[in-house]
Amino acid sequence: MVYVMINTMFHILKARRMFHKRYLVLIILLLVLLNIALLVIWKLSVIESGIDKLQILKESLELHKDKLQLTEQQVLLLQQLEAEKHHQNRPIIYCITPTYWRYVQRAELTRISQTLKLIQNIHWIVIEDAAKKSDIVRNVISESKLIATHLVAQTASFEKFKDKNPKAKRHRGVEQRNAALNWLRDNLVLGKDKGVVYFMDDDNTYNIKLFDEMAKIKKVGVWPVGLVGGLNAETPIVDRTTGKVTGYRSGWLPNRPFAIDMAGFAISLDLILSIKNANFSYEMAKGMQESEFLSFFTTKEELEPLADQCTKVYVWHTRTEKPKVSGIIPGLEV
Repeated sequence: MVYVMINTMFHILKARRMFHKRYLVLIILLLVLLNIALLVIWKLSVIESGIDKLQILKESLELHKDKLQLTEQQVLLLQQLEAEKHHQNRPIIYCITPTYWRYVQRAELTRISQTLKLIQNIHWIVIEDAAKKSDIVRNVISESKLIATHLVAQTASFEKFKDKNPKAKRHRGVEQRNAALNWLRDNLVLGKDKGVVYFMDDDNTYNIKLFDEMAKIKKVGVWPVGLVGGLNAETPIVDRTTGKVTGYRSGWLPNRPFAIDMAGFAISLDLILSIKNANFSYEMAKGMQESEFLSFFTTKEELEPLADQCTKVYVWHTRTEKPKVSGIIPGLEV
């Protein structure tokens, strides 16, 4: 319609001998702009229509997938689309994993890395108890394709295992966990970066459902840990009426302020970044690292019991048996 009007104007001007080069340029410019505008409008309508059609298609498939007799692969695709939508707003979970060399190190890290590959929004922080980074750990991280940070922090000499008396060591992972906390505080910004911090030892076994629970954390979340402390599981005791933690079932010192295993809690990144003096210490009494560390951030009454009010076990202490190695095959990395 507009095109017809401009063409008519052109012929009127020509008939009345009012035609001039300036008018010709103006008319051509108007025609070009008109074509561009019409093209943009058409493209937008196509895109909007396409989005609407895709959404309608997805909803229709969901409603009628049984009647349509969808294949298992098609149903899986629908589930993946829904999962991607669910994970868009999921906080980043910073998994802190101290590690040290032993024959099962590569196996332990491989298992934990492949668990993490099943989870979205993960940042794996691996800290070696060593003077420099090793090829074993570097290769496992590289092969995992995970977003990861590789650090080293050597345990103080007075805290290391003594060959003749292994029980002489009082603390494990102090330097490594503190190095990870320092990295978080040096590289992330309070109020801008959001997430959850979890101390994920390399010798445990993890159900991926645990990480769905962590995504619910506002401050400090807690849950049971299986096969620890001489019990089939240690767990916070939860009042079913109030939903509050009232105590702990623990095989060792259940009257501690927080009788919780390192694998049994996670903390919001906001708290980690805001309370900068919260660290692990060699000065803490043996077995009190978790309890004293949590005291920086919360009280028992403020704990958030997860895993169906601490009735489900999603993490276990499954330490690998120390292998007896009597010979080394050259060139074969295990």
